[in-house]
Amino acid sequence: MTSFALNLRRGLVACAVLSLSSLALAQLPPMRGEGAARYVCGGIGLDESTAFRAAMKDHPLSLLFARADGAYVAEVRVRIEGADGRPVLALRAGGPVCLVDLPAGRYVVHAEAEGEMKQQSVTVGTGSRTADFRFGGKG
Repeated sequence: MTSFALNLRRGLVACAVLSLSSLALAQLPPMRGEGAARYVCGGIGLDESTAFRAAMKDHPLSLLFARADGAYVAEVRVRIEGADGRPVLALRAGGPVCLVDLPAGRYVVHAEAEGEMKQQSVTVGTGSRTADFRFGGKG
């Protein structure tokens, strides 16, 4: 294979990958909520899961929900409170990944699924932060 043909092939593969990535990102549902507290949840199926994972870096907070064995969990009740205890956002996660836009600050995220309640404190600021909730395990 000539150098030209090899470079052309590499370029076509790169274009195909970028096209697929753009297509996957276009499949994200619209954000919900108002003002500075907005969210979108999903991640069911390979294409949607890929799109959500790729978009995690673009949001201050990402929430992941799974069982202790790694199986994804959906239909999680989520409540986010500010450091002062006031409610900021409440939602039902229809998928195992939620992308959340919040102003910089400290928050407590409460998540309930399969009869189990979990909570994590998070600080949102520069960059993106992920809170991983595991249900059905000990502790």
